[in-house]
Amino acid sequence: MRHHREFEIAWQGLKPGVSIFEYFLDDSFFTPEDAERDFTDLDAQVTLKFDKKNNFFLCHFDIDGSITVPCDRCGEPFKLRLWDEFDLLIKLTGGEDAEVEDEDADVVFIPRSETVIDFRTWVYEFLMLSIPLQRIHPDKPDGSQGCNPETLKLLNKLAAPEDAPRPDIWKGLEALKKENKRKQK
Repeated sequence: MRHHREFEIAWQGLKPGVSIFEYFLDDSFFTPEDAERDFTDLDAQVTLKFDKKNNFFLCHFDIDGSITVPCDRCGEPFKLRLWDEFDLLIKLTGGEDAEVEDEDADVVFIPRSETVIDFRTWVYEFLMLSIPLQRIHPDKPDGSQGCNPETLKLLNKLAAPEDAPRPDIWKGLEALKKENKRKQK
Protein backbone atom coordinates (compact mmCIF):
# COMPACT_ATOMS: atom_id res chain seq x y z
CA MET A 1 0.00 0.00 0.00
CA ARG A 2 1.26 3.44 -0.89
CA HIS A 3 2.20 5.60 2.08
CA HIS A 4 -0.06 8.60 2.78
CA ARG A 5 1.62 10.80 5.33
CA GLU A 6 -1.30 13.24 5.47
CA PHE A 7 -3.31 10.61 7.38
CA GLU A 8 -0.64 10.14 10.05
CA ILE A 9 -1.08 11.72 13.48
CA ALA A 10 1.89 12.03 15.83
CA TRP A 11 -0.15 11.61 18.99
CA GLN A 12 2.70 12.17 21.45
CA GLY A 13 3.05 15.78 20.35
CA LEU A 14 -0.62 16.56 20.94
CA LYS A 15 -1.97 18.14 24.10
CA PRO A 16 -4.64 16.20 26.01
CA GLY A 17 -8.11 17.06 24.79
CA VAL A 18 -9.80 17.30 21.42
CA SER A 19 -7.89 17.97 18.20
CA ILE A 20 -9.68 18.20 14.87
CA PHE A 21 -8.25 16.95 11.58
CA GLU A 22 -9.97 17.43 8.21
CA TYR A 23 -9.35 15.36 5.11
CA PHE A 24 -10.69 16.30 1.68
CA LEU A 25 -10.95 13.23 -0.52
CA ASP A 26 -11.28 12.79 -4.25
CA ASP A 27 -10.58 9.90 -6.64
CA SER A 28 -6.83 10.28 -6.07
CA PHE A 29 -7.38 8.96 -2.51
CA PHE A 30 -7.63 5.42 -3.90
CA THR A 31 -4.55 3.42 -4.78
CA PRO A 32 -4.26 0.55 -7.27
CA GLU A 33 -4.13 -1.83 -4.29
CA ASP A 34 -7.58 -0.73 -3.13
CA ALA A 35 -10.48 -2.94 -4.11
CA GLU A 36 -12.23 -2.22 -7.39
CA ARG A 37 -15.01 0.25 -6.94
CA ASP A 38 -18.19 0.84 -8.88
CA PHE A 39 -18.33 4.59 -8.32
CA THR A 40 -16.49 7.67 -9.53
CA ASP A 41 -16.20 11.37 -8.77
CA LEU A 42 -15.54 11.05 -5.06
CA ASP A 43 -15.91 14.41 -3.37
CA ALA A 44 -15.91 13.92 0.40
CA GLN A 45 -14.79 15.57 3.57
CA VAL A 46 -13.83 13.45 6.57
CA THR A 47 -13.59 15.26 9.89
CA LEU A 48 -11.73 13.42 12.63
CA LYS A 49 -12.21 14.53 16.22
CA PHE A 50 -9.25 13.06 18.05
CA ASP A 51 -9.73 13.19 21.84
CA LYS A 52 -6.45 12.38 23.56
CA LYS A 53 -6.78 10.85 27.03
CA ASN A 54 -4.12 9.33 29.31
CA ASN A 55 -4.15 5.72 28.06
CA PHE A 56 -6.55 5.85 25.15
CA PHE A 57 -7.87 7.99 22.31
CA LEU A 58 -11.50 8.57 21.37
CA CYS A 59 -11.85 9.10 17.65
CA HIS A 60 -15.04 10.31 15.97
CA PHE A 61 -15.24 10.34 12.16
CA ASP A 62 -17.82 12.49 10.32
CA ILE A 63 -18.17 11.79 6.61
CA ASP A 64 -19.95 14.18 4.24
CA GLY A 65 -19.78 14.31 0.46
CA SER A 66 -20.92 12.67 -2.73
CA ILE A 67 -20.04 10.07 -5.35
CA THR A 68 -21.39 9.17 -8.77
CA VAL A 69 -22.89 5.67 -8.92
CA PRO A 70 -25.04 3.73 -11.39
CA CYS A 71 -28.69 3.43 -10.37
CA ASP A 72 -29.68 -0.11 -9.37
CA ARG A 73 -33.04 0.29 -11.13
CA CYS A 74 -32.28 2.01 -14.44
CA GLY A 75 -28.47 1.85 -14.70
CA GLU A 76 -28.05 5.58 -15.31
CA PRO A 77 -25.33 7.33 -13.25
CA PHE A 78 -26.36 9.83 -10.59
CA LYS A 79 -24.75 11.77 -7.75
CA LEU A 80 -25.30 10.05 -4.39
CA ARG A 81 -24.89 11.97 -1.15
CA LEU A 82 -22.68 10.41 1.52
CA TRP A 83 -23.08 11.16 5.21
CA ASP A 84 -22.26 9.00 8.17
CA GLU A 85 -20.37 8.99 11.42
CA PHE A 86 -18.25 6.38 13.15
CA ASP A 87 -16.53 6.06 16.53
CA LEU A 88 -13.25 4.32 17.22
CA LEU A 89 -11.49 3.72 20.53
CA ILE A 90 -7.71 3.31 20.43
CA LYS A 91 -6.14 1.88 23.58
CA LEU A 92 -2.44 1.98 24.35
CA THR A 93 -0.76 -1.23 25.47
CA GLY A 94 2.52 -1.60 27.33
CA GLY A 95 4.04 -4.30 25.13
CA GLU A 96 5.74 -4.14 21.79
CA ASP A 97 3.08 -6.29 20.12
CA ALA A 98 1.71 -5.07 16.84
CA GLU A 99 -1.80 -3.77 16.38
CA VAL A 100 -4.23 -6.23 17.92
CA GLU A 101 -7.95 -5.90 17.41
CA ASP A 102 -10.33 -6.85 20.17
CA GLU A 103 -13.54 -8.81 19.54
CA ASP A 104 -15.22 -5.43 19.32
CA ALA A 105 -14.36 -3.93 15.93
CA ASP A 106 -14.55 -0.40 17.35
CA VAL A 107 -11.62 -0.95 19.76
CA VAL A 108 -8.03 -1.15 18.57
CA PHE A 109 -4.92 -1.72 20.67
CA ILE A 110 -1.57 -0.20 19.73
CA PRO A 111 1.73 -0.33 21.62
CA ARG A 112 2.91 2.79 23.45
CA SER A 113 6.11 2.66 21.40
CA GLU A 114 4.12 3.65 18.29
CA THR A 115 4.48 7.41 18.11
CA VAL A 116 2.45 7.87 14.93
CA ILE A 117 -0.96 6.49 14.07
CA ASP A 118 -1.87 6.10 10.39
CA PHE A 119 -5.61 6.70 9.93
CA ARG A 120 -5.77 6.05 6.18
CA THR A 121 -7.08 2.49 6.55
CA TRP A 122 -9.87 3.58 8.91
CA VAL A 123 -10.79 6.51 6.67
CA TYR A 124 -11.00 4.08 3.74
CA GLU A 125 -13.11 1.56 5.68
CA PHE A 126 -15.49 4.16 7.07
CA LEU A 127 -15.86 5.78 3.65
CA MET A 128 -16.78 2.40 2.14
CA LEU A 129 -19.24 1.73 4.95
CA SER A 130 -20.95 5.07 4.35
CA ILE A 131 -21.92 4.04 0.80
CA PRO A 132 -25.40 2.47 0.87
CA LEU A 133 -25.93 -0.97 -0.63
CA GLN A 134 -29.08 0.08 -2.49
CA ARG A 135 -28.50 2.97 -4.87
CA ILE A 136 -31.62 4.31 -6.55
CA HIS A 137 -32.24 7.74 -8.04
CA PRO A 138 -33.95 10.01 -5.52
CA ASP A 139 -37.45 11.15 -6.44
CA LYS A 140 -37.81 14.41 -8.34
CA PRO A 141 -39.27 17.46 -6.55
CA ASP A 142 -42.65 16.81 -8.21
CA GLY A 143 -42.76 13.32 -6.63
CA SER A 144 -42.08 11.34 -9.79
CA GLN A 145 -39.31 8.77 -9.98
CA GLY A 146 -35.84 10.08 -10.78
CA CYS A 147 -34.95 7.15 -13.02
CA ASN A 148 -34.76 7.33 -16.80
CA PRO A 149 -38.43 7.10 -17.98
CA GLU A 150 -37.50 5.17 -21.15
CA THR A 151 -35.72 2.51 -19.10
CA LEU A 152 -38.67 2.27 -16.69
CA LYS A 153 -41.06 1.77 -19.64
CA LEU A 154 -38.88 -1.03 -20.95
CA LEU A 155 -38.65 -2.66 -17.50
CA ASN A 156 -42.43 -2.48 -17.05
CA LYS A 157 -42.95 -4.03 -20.48
CA LEU A 158 -40.58 -6.91 -19.64
CA ALA A 159 -42.10 -7.55 -16.20
CA ALA A 160 -44.53 -10.44 -15.86
CA PRO A 161 -48.17 -9.37 -15.59
CA GLU A 162 -49.55 -9.43 -12.05
CA ASP A 163 -52.37 -11.80 -12.96
CA ALA A 164 -49.98 -14.33 -14.56
CA PRO A 165 -49.78 -17.64 -12.68
CA ARG A 166 -46.67 -17.91 -10.58
CA PRO A 167 -44.98 -21.24 -10.00
CA ASP A 168 -45.63 -22.57 -6.51
CA ILE A 169 -42.18 -23.53 -5.31
CA TRP A 170 -43.52 -24.86 -1.99
CA LYS A 171 -46.22 -27.23 -3.31
CA GLY A 172 -44.15 -30.36 -2.63
CA LEU A 173 -43.29 -29.27 0.91
CA GLU A 174 -46.52 -30.54 2.49
CA ALA A 175 -45.96 -33.99 1.01
CA LEU A 176 -42.40 -34.05 2.41
CA LYS A 177 -43.65 -33.00 5.85
CA LYS A 178 -46.25 -35.78 5.88
CA GLU A 179 -43.67 -38.34 4.74
CA ASN A 180 -41.24 -37.20 7.46
CA LYS A 181 -43.93 -37.48 10.20
CA ARG A 182 -44.86 -40.94 8.93
CA LYS A 183 -41.22 -42.11 9.15
CA GLN A 184 -40.81 -40.71 12.69
CA LYS A 185 -43.71 -42.82 13.98
